[in-house]
This record gives sequence, structure tokens and C-alpha cells, in this order.
Amino acid sequence: MAKAPGIRNVPPPQNPDQTKKTVELDFTPIPWDDEIQSAFEGWLKWHATEKRSSDKTLEAYGHDIRGFLYFLADHNGEITTLATLTSLETRDFRSWLAARAAREFSKTSTARSLSAVRGFFKWLNRRELIKNNALDILRTPKRPHTVPKALTKDEARRVMHESSKLHDDSWIGLRDQAVLLLLYGCGLRISEALSLNQEDAPGPKQEILRIVGKGQKERLVPLLPIVIEAIATYQDACPYSKKTNDALFLGAKGNRLSARIIQLQTQKLRAILGLPETATPHALRHSFATHLLSNGGDLRAIQELLGHASLSTTQRYTDVDTEELLKVYDKAHPRAQK
Repeated sequence: MAKAPGIRNVPPPQNPDQTKKTVELDFTPIPWDDEIQSAFEGWLKWHATEKRSSDKTLEAYGHDIRGFLYFLADHNGEITTLATLTSLETRDFRSWLAARAAREFSKTSTARSLSAVRGFFKWLNRRELIKNNALDILRTPKRPHTVPKALTKDEARRVMHESSKLHDDSWIGLRDQAVLLLLYGCGLRISEALSLNQEDAPGPKQEILRIVGKGQKERLVPLLPIVIEAIATYQDACPYSKKTNDALFLGAKGNRLSARIIQLQTQKLRAILGLPETATPHALRHSFATHLLSNGGDLRAIQELLGHASLSTTQRYTDVDTEELLKVYDKAHPRAQK
């Protein structure tokens, strides 16, 4: 097979499992033709408009497909075309998976990349740009079964109490407390809490908060009085503008608050309170679900509150609840001790 100049030895994409920051590839020229590029952009646009995928999902899928296309250039030694994609066999995809394994990509990362490539090929097949079903017989790597790491009720209570004391400026401490209460008291994702604007701030007698989550799906979450009070107290203390379209949660300089700031504040709380490394802002959302379930909450209702598209995602919390029950059993039952 003829080799196009400059295609061999194409550096593979960086492994995000081994680097803190994903390196954006910048090759000139890219080792695929204009038809591939046009199809690639069309697929991403379809994901954005039809599937309503988030920016982070589009970024991840884009990185996955580019990585696969760079692999093909190195694997075949030539510019990748639609004809190349049509001619690929199952063994070519296995070679790609083997290359990822050699670079020690995690199974979770590889499963996501394979899902992206499957989706891209299905889209190309439906539009009759290629005809290739070789991926149909390829198994997805089994993802490790992980159980969400929730805080105990006492740990969550201490986090809520101490979060307002981390900063010399009292309004910033009140802001942090209000954000963390939204995560634990309402089960919000940190991105959902920080995307709220002033117009979204709950009134004193408001019982429901409308949230726009992943895929632009809306859901309604109940508001605890303590959450409403915390947000109102922060707003009263915040020195910046409170116009309708302004961000609800602001940074020290008056811009929309970054998730990284809350992550750093949580790190400080971990050190102060002696909490494990798993005590992150997202762990508060896990704690919300786990504590509801342990107190008799209905799994379907918790699914709605969290905004999970699939019940299987929510069912992971039953494993957490079972673990806690076993701990109580081992500690309390007179015949549990060996």
C-alpha cells in the first residue's frame, strides 16, 4: 500500500488518564480528506441539534473520533477517506483497541471512545456515505463496576456548617455554603447550580426550582427552606449587581463563579474536617441520592430528582445503601463478629 508522505509516525492522541490536561492535536495537514472532515463536522452538528449533547460531550466525542482517525492514518500509512472507512474490517478496530490498551487507556475511556466511533459509523451508514457494519460484532470493553462515594450524614452536615467559614470575606463564605447546599439539598450537578441566574433565585415561599440539565432536559426539584434561606442570605451580602440576567453565583471579581473555585474550597474542607479524597462537590449529589434512598425514598422519584435518563444509572445507589446496611449489620448484630 502506497504511503503518503508525512503520514507514518503520526503521534497518537494523549491519554487523558495519564495527563491532567488533554493536549489538543495540531497537525498540518490533518491525515484525512475533506469528505471525512465534512462528515465529522456534520455528525457533531447532528449531536448538538438533534441529540442536544452538551458542549463537554461534544468535546469528548470530537477528541475520540480525531484520535481514531489519527490511528487509522498511522495504521494504514495513507490519508483516510470514506473509502477507507468502508473497507475497514473487525480486525482493524481490534488493532485500534489494542493500541489504546498498550497506551494504558482506562476501560471506561476506551468504552466511551468505542461508543463514539460506533455512533459515527452508524450515522455515516444511515446517510449512505459508507457501508460498513464490522463494528456490530465487536464487544464493548466491560466497564469496572463503581459505587458512588457518598458522605455520611454527619460528614455532609459538617461540610454544610463549616463551608461558610473558609473565606475572610463573609459574602464569599455564604456563597460557598449556598452552592454546596444546592448540591446536597437538591441533588444538583455543580454545572447546574453555577448556571443559575438571578432570575432563577427562589423566592421566600417558593417550593420548586426549575433546572435545565444534560441534553437541555428540564426537571423540577423541591427546595428545602434551609436552601432558600442560604441563597437569600448570600444575595443580601453579595456586593455586586443583581440584574435579572446576571449570574446568581459570582466570583470575587464579579464574574460568574467557576466550578474550579468550589472544587478548591471543597479540598480545603477535606483537610479541615479530615474527609477522604472522594469528598468532592459531586459526592454531595451522590450523598443526596444515597441519603434519600436510605430513608425510604422511591428509586423512580430519585431518578426524576437527579435528572437521570436511565433508571440503571440511579440503581447504583442501591449498592451504596446495601453497603451501609452491611456495615451496620457487622457492627451491631451479636453473631456478626467472628
